Amino acid sequence: MSDMIWSTEAAAAKAGRAPLVALESTIITHGMPYPENLHTARAVEDDVRRAGATPAIIAVLDGRLHIGLEAAQLERVATLPAAMKLSRADLAVALATGASGGTTVAATMIAAARAGIDVFATGGIGGVHLGAEQSWDVSADLHELAQSRVTVICAGPKAILDLPKTLEVLETLGVPVIAFGQDALPAFWSPSSPFAAPLRMDSADAIAAAHMARGALDLPGGQLVCNPVPVENGIPYDDLAPLILAAAAEARRAGVAAKDVTPSLLQSLNTATCGRTLAANTALIRANARLAAAVADALQLARRSHI
Repeated sequence: MSDMIWSTEAAAAKAGRAPLVALESTIITHGMPYPENLHTARAVEDDVRRAGATPAIIAVLDGRLHIGLEAAQLERVATLPAAMKLSRADLAVALATGASGGTTVAATMIAAARAGIDVFATGGIGGVHLGAEQSWDVSADLHELAQSRVTVICAGPKAILDLPKTLEVLETLGVPVIAFGQDALPAFWSPSSPFAAPLRMDSADAIAAAHMARGALDLPGGQLVCNPVPVENGIPYDDLAPLILAAAAEARRAGVAAKDVTPSLLQSLNTATCGRTLAANTALIRANARLAAAVADALQLARRSHI
């Protein structure tokens, strides 16, 4: 896209063929309160830099798609009033109408793919919500993973989801779901879950090789790498499960629906765990950023060796 605005740092990395890591912005606009969102975003950027790559937070400001944010722009994103939550369905509308908002996993993948960024770090992906057999609430993230050729590093599907159904949809769509360093599927705030991951990889080099192999086969879509939250920051799945069911039931009673479901559940669970989920959220996105930087660096090294 010719109308993308690149930050000075991201543009220099692109020109120098240095490894880049895309970062979403809804975790800033909708996932955390201010000023924790700003502090976390800055820490994540620094984690990527220390791991040898360049961060590129993706967001929409005044109808312009930004690949990387300058310091003042990041501050603005962290304090946007009534920011739009942008996914595949409304990204183009925001650009056309001059709106501002944070990009979800789906919208960030779209932008990253068009910017030529292969690796994207996020917290957790959306998926099939509990009760989807009545609500049909299924995140666009799943279909985007089947379309945009980006490797997504996350802590697994968000624990508030129906994890078995989410895995089934990803399998149907042909999206590889890879647990990093373990056989069990990580579940966002929980390092492990009762569900087996379809695939396992133990190194950034292996993940990079799989990304390149998908490209060589001309397969559409990306791959989902589920990196467990550090154990010291995680919350056991069995402790969270009843709290999630209670929060989901309360949201249904309150008539919460569509894009409001996830922020509502995240807030309820942060309250129910006395802030433990917010602390885990910070730890997991930073861990994902470090792994994403390692994968981006491995990709660059592999490509240079093929020249």
